[in-house]
Amino acid sequence: MEKFTIYTGKTVPLMNDNIDTDQIIPKGFLKQVDKAGFGKHLFDEWRFLEDGSPNPEFILSAPERKNASILISGENFGSGSSREHAAWAIQDYGFKAVIAGSYSDIFYMNALKNGLLPIRVDQDVRDRLSQLPADEEITIDLPKQEIQTAEANYAFPIDPTWKDKLVKGLDDISITLQYEEAITAYEEAMPDYK
Repeated sequence: MEKFTIYTGKTVPLMNDNIDTDQIIPKGFLKQVDKAGFGKHLFDEWRFLEDGSPNPEFILSAPERKNASILISGENFGSGSSREHAAWAIQDYGFKAVIAGSYSDIFYMNALKNGLLPIRVDQDVRDRLSQLPADEEITIDLPKQEIQTAEANYAFPIDPTWKDKLVKGLDDISITLQYEEAITAYEEAMPDYK
């Protein structure tokens, strides 16, 4: 997993509440098992018209929002099914963090386990962030637990264990591999029952 320490990027507001995993990545696109390639279908039913052309009314279709990498949203983001593909699609599209009021528990854990930073902040902070110009960058400083803008800084909470894993770039596999010598020694000490 890639380390997440300090990240600077542009934002895009999608301030709907209750955005569920079916809206994030429709079930028709879940046929592959590789994490890559889901971003092209992110918010598919909103981003594209019936003929497959981009929906000019959807914010991600706006040319000035094409390079946004921080998504700002409403309450209960990622509700619905437990599909990990939702976090994969958001990351594959290019987002590094999602700033919302709350998350479904399963989406929140899926995001963290894949290195996508889910930040919880109050409505007034999200309202301010959603009003930023498309070309204005903000900085997320995970060690300080702070969203930094030109006008103000906003603190956000995160579990210290997950913060440590993200800052060090440790997923479950890399944590297990830290004990490789002990695991090997244990396996070598096991009797052979053949």
